Amino acid sequence: MGDYFIEFLVTTVKLFALMTPPAVLSAFLSGTKHYDEERKRKTAVKTSVVVFIIGIILFFIGNTLFSVFGFTLDAFRIGAGALLFLTAVSLMNDSPDKNKIQEEDDISVVPLAVPLCMGPASIGTIIVMGTGTIGLAPNIIGTLALLVASLGICVMLLTAQTIARVLKKSGIAILSKLTGLLISAIAAQVIFTGIVAFLRPAVL
Repeated sequence: MGDYFIEFLVTTVKLFALMTPPAVLSAFLSGTKHYDEERKRKTAVKTSVVVFIIGIILFFIGNTLFSVFGFTLDAFRIGAGALLFLTAVSLMNDSPDKNKIQEEDDISVVPLAVPLCMGPASIGTIIVMGTGTIGLAPNIIGTLALLVASLGICVMLLTAQTIARVLKKSGIAILSKLTGLLISAIAAQVIFTGIVAFLRPAVL
């Protein structure tokens, strides 16, 4: 039971980091500054719901995608890891001013849910996670981790004004750099796992 809980915590933190919360927070603050409180709440909730729906679909259809397009899990790991590295580099060079967006009718789906929360790197990683997950317990852990990570995004957006007052622009920028470092470590692990598994038949 303890191992399952640790796996759940690790997966949740990983997924939340992949959703690039500093970038999402900056974009939300910029795009909703003229919204009233009710509209801000609706935008935050809708964003998290869309993120969870996209994530759970990708988590469970990975095997189908692989069979349709004919690529292997290890090849996809390497590609997803490369995209993760690009995301990490982008976050290391990020700043709150870069994430300013114009006021739109509805920013919850685009750009908040897609591509900020669910960009190519996070989509690829979730597919890899889902494809490599076998058994009822790991699938439940993955589903719950996606749910909690999505709820984390919702809570962050609901308290965005408070977070902005406490952290200010410099604090958000520091969080962005730390998130970039974490994602780069995840990317290295994903690529290394893919390369080792890909080359193993040749070594044997």
